[in-house]
Amino acid sequence: MLQVSKSEVINRLKFDNPWWENKGDIENKIKNYPRRHYFQPFMTLVTDASVNRAVILMGPRRVGKTVMVYHAIQSLISLNIPANNILYLSLETPLYTGLSLEKLLNLFQEIFDHKRDERVYIFFDEIQYLRDWEIHLKSLVDSFSDYKFVATGSAAAALRLKSKESGAGRFTDFLLPPLTFAEYLQFIDRDTELLAEKDDKDIDIYQSKNIKELNKEFINYLNYGGYPEAVFSKLIQKESSRYIKSDIIDKVLLRDLPSLYGITDIQELNRLFTTLAYNSGNEISLEALSKSAGVAKNTLKRYLEYLEAAFLIKRVDRIDQGARRLKRATSFKIYLTNPSMRAALFGNIEDESEHIGSLTETAIFSQWLHSNVIENLYYARWDKGEVDIVCMGRESQKPLWIVEVKWSDRVVSDHSLMNNCVNFMTANSLHTSPILTTKTHRGKIEYRGINFRLVPNSEYAYTLAKNILEYKNLTKQPVMNT
Repeated sequence: MLQVSKSEVINRLKFDNPWWENKGDIENKIKNYPRRHYFQPFMTLVTDASVNRAVILMGPRRVGKTVMVYHAIQSLISLNIPANNILYLSLETPLYTGLSLEKLLNLFQEIFDHKRDERVYIFFDEIQYLRDWEIHLKSLVDSFSDYKFVATGSAAAALRLKSKESGAGRFTDFLLPPLTFAEYLQFIDRDTELLAEKDDKDIDIYQSKNIKELNKEFINYLNYGGYPEAVFSKLIQKESSRYIKSDIIDKVLLRDLPSLYGITDIQELNRLFTTLAYNSGNEISLEALSKSAGVAKNTLKRYLEYLEAAFLIKRVDRIDQGARRLKRATSFKIYLTNPSMRAALFGNIEDESEHIGSLTETAIFSQWLHSNVIENLYYARWDKGEVDIVCMGRESQKPLWIVEVKWSDRVVSDHSLMNNCVNFMTANSLHTSPILTTKTHRGKIEYRGINFRLVPNSEYAYTLAKNILEYKNLTKQPVMNT
């Protein structure tokens, strides 16, 4: 039987690392690709020589991890790091199958006669394809303390699990979520065209110059805007069901999760996720979900954990009118981490679609996923009312602010739509001004002694994303009600 030769592997290494020979440049197409707002904090970790830790770049499929690695390589070269001190390896390349990380690293050292005390940068792409990757990577980190190792992977659940179990003290996790609405507008170069600078220092809302056009792009964002490649491809936008469902959702449901957790009934898992996606933004009970998806409750609880670990869904817990968590919580809200997944499964959403409200709420929550504030967010529901978003103080465990999400301007003429917010705020002696999102209306309304701020959803989503990402680039996290 023929075996892959050493020369073949070396030739492939040279092919995957063109900067070794072409004057230290990556491909022009990738070089000119927009950079995610996450790039700078990621690059800070890559260049940090003060600690001996590998960086684990994880996230859902198709959110731009490999492109960000190439951008990091270009930045290293611009910082005068010799091009032949940088190695990139895609571990899903068939030619590398069966070769250990150390063997591949040794070939790289042999090509350029690298020593152990040099500053060398090693990028392992799609590392989850290597069995026991975490053990091998930890060994390399310990053995080559002057080398900087970066690994990426799409099986976020597997990476997070194994990184914590085996990489304690040696791995630094970095999560790259789907595009925010602010990044989407930046990618299509319409952010400065459609939005003015903030003019209200108390609320910090970016106001639209053309709310009709901004809402149009917001709906595009709901349908395909979470994935960078889809943003630039008309073909993918027209055939999102084939691209997003087949290449992103199905691979996680049919391959990643079953292989990680030993799931045998793949169709059962797929049926559950389809049910959850259809109900994104809505309250779900375990009992109803078990019947609808045809999954036993105990199995259902495990599947929900797996789907959340895979960064496909986010569960949000319920509190009552007095902001108390229920001791036996059997109901919760489910949000897709990226609204584009729902459109891929069930067709594009339009302005007057039946599910536009729940998908808008999903998009609002997907912006908060980029901040650790998400862990403090709940929804309130009681016999006669509901509030969509309640932020609880981490230490005080009391409400700090609330938001009610509406894809409608009805509240301007029907103030009774604010009653639930007023009742919740009165019950909890909450004095901050609540935000009520609308379709197009912006302004302030005083109702029953409370000053409401009305903000169009598209402006609110953009402001959330913009503020969160600006704080993230400063390595901080905002605590705010924008």
